[in-house]
Amino acid sequence: MASISSSPEKRTIGTSERREQIIQRLRQQGSVQVNDLSLLFGVSTVTIRNDLAFLEKQGIAVRAYGGALICDGNAPATEPSVEDKSALNTGLKRGIALAAAEMIKPGHRVILDSGTTTYEIARMMKQHQDVIVMTNGMNVANALLDAEGVELLMTGGHLRRQSQSFYGDQAEQSLQNYHFDILFLGVDAIDLERGVSTHNEDEARLNRRMCEVAERIVVVTDSSKFNRLSLHKIIDTQRIDMIITDEGIPAESLHGLQKSGIDVLLVKQ
Repeated sequence: MASISSSPEKRTIGTSERREQIIQRLRQQGSVQVNDLSLLFGVSTVTIRNDLAFLEKQGIAVRAYGGALICDGNAPATEPSVEDKSALNTGLKRGIALAAAEMIKPGHRVILDSGTTTYEIARMMKQHQDVIVMTNGMNVANALLDAEGVELLMTGGHLRRQSQSFYGDQAEQSLQNYHFDILFLGVDAIDLERGVSTHNEDEARLNRRMCEVAERIVVVTDSSKFNRLSLHKIIDTQRIDMIITDEGIPAESLHGLQKSGIDVLLVKQ
């Protein structure tokens, strides 16, 4: 059977028409992948990347991991501040945090990623004993100041004021000589096929390093983050051991996670 690239129709399609078709796919699907478009239109991946760069300059799309996302409410190009995030779904986050905090036992070595849900976990650890916590979140560390039974470690590094988190080579290197029992990972978006993602490339790289040194990866997120994509991929969904979320999770996402063997703990809305 002839390949797509050998089709006369695909060979004669012009740049403008190809870009219009890419825009249509972005509107229909929310995202596109470079390799898929290359096969579809019978052009090189370099040509497709040039197309996506053009669409990005026009404010139509933002380039992402292996492709691009449409610029709309479901794929924000800008990152909200910690203050803005804290005001969203506070009750749900506290329910998720309580379930996560109850998993932490004496002797555990834990990573708390930066974020508003992990901040709520830290707030609930004041009575914990004989626990070691490492974090890259300044707000998370502040919440643990009164937790006398918790030994607190900071990654150090460069501070991102937008997220009140540290990142960079120093932060990544600080993890390499440790082994942790559990990583509680906050996320900006989660998609069953395209994985867990976040807004910032440096934080995504640090998060991947956290995943490498933790025995278990527990994602803590409210249900609004499902079926969404952010710009920078952290890990594939299949690498997650457990997700703690609320009962508002889309049914297809819940079934997909369970089918993949991922434990899902639901808290009441």
